[in-house]
Amino acid sequence: MTRIWNEPTNFKEEMIDGFVAAYGRYVKRVPGASGVMAVNAPRPGKVSVLIGGGSGHYPAFCGYVGDGFATAAVIGDIFTSPSGEQVYRCTKAIDGGAGVLYSYGNYSGDVMNFGMAQNRCRREGIDVRTVLVTDDVASAPPEEEEDRRGIAGDFYVFKIAGASAWRGDSLDDVERLAQHANARTRSFGVAFGGCTLPGQGEPLFIVDPKQMELGLGVHGEPGIQTSELLPAHQIAAMLVDKIVADAPSGAGNRVAVLVNGLGSTHYEEMFVLYKSIHSRLEGAGLQLHNPMVTELITSLDMEGCSLTLMWLDDELQPLLDAAASTPAFTQIGG
Repeated sequence: MTRIWNEPTNFKEEMIDGFVAAYGRYVKRVPGASGVMAVNAPRPGKVSVLIGGGSGHYPAFCGYVGDGFATAAVIGDIFTSPSGEQVYRCTKAIDGGAGVLYSYGNYSGDVMNFGMAQNRCRREGIDVRTVLVTDDVASAPPEEEEDRRGIAGDFYVFKIAGASAWRGDSLDDVERLAQHANARTRSFGVAFGGCTLPGQGEPLFIVDPKQMELGLGVHGEPGIQTSELLPAHQIAAMLVDKIVADAPSGAGNRVAVLVNGLGSTHYEEMFVLYKSIHSRLEGAGLQLHNPMVTELITSLDMEGCSLTLMWLDDELQPLLDAAASTPAFTQIGG
């Protein structure tokens, strides 16, 4: 249960204020908007990357703002899209003259509001492009990939776009590489319990202790199917087999691997799960690159986790390995 709040209606704004107070060495508040931007933004002559969506997903989205990653993040209320006006204000604040790439999960509210801001900015002469994240294999079949939701694969797509922009690529190239990353990213998850919104006394859904939900969403949605609770090695097999069966055509065998916790799943549990995931991925002939077991896209206090794979190539791997410095993710660079 979410227990720390003053007024539920002020939760997002107080969260942003506290985040900026803690991490002012990385970020500053976007003037007049519900968003944060890198302290060195905008960078004249460089592409900017704006990510965002509802709050409740930390470290997405504000935790990824900084050098080598996103230029800014615009933040809505819990599990709610930021308004078109908020997106517009953040875009204006970070535009360095070389264009702005929007990237966010494929949810109808975000598509509508980011789309309105994009059209408005274009009318004012700012070249804005959009790359939707569509990694959730549970939300649509392979022949309808463009309709899939974005879940933990957000992290990989945002990282590729941010690294490309940081090294000085053109807007055309940043857009192309982000699309390429999305096309090679797949996720599938399980939930053991729902999350509770600030001010509410009951979770959005309840899972029987002897069951689990398959194909969860990150806005507190239950899965698309209910299953009996399985031991870790069987959950691992299900996650791996579901994603590998959906592998991009001709993608090769080199993959980045993420086991992502949703807010209330203990790390020790995820490591037990990863032990079997690792073995099964190697058994499928895949070469694993820098596996991560962590929390990168959460859903408040939801119980559950997901597996994400991004099939790498010689364009994507250097960008994934490139240096980054943000409140939630820092690496020296490979």
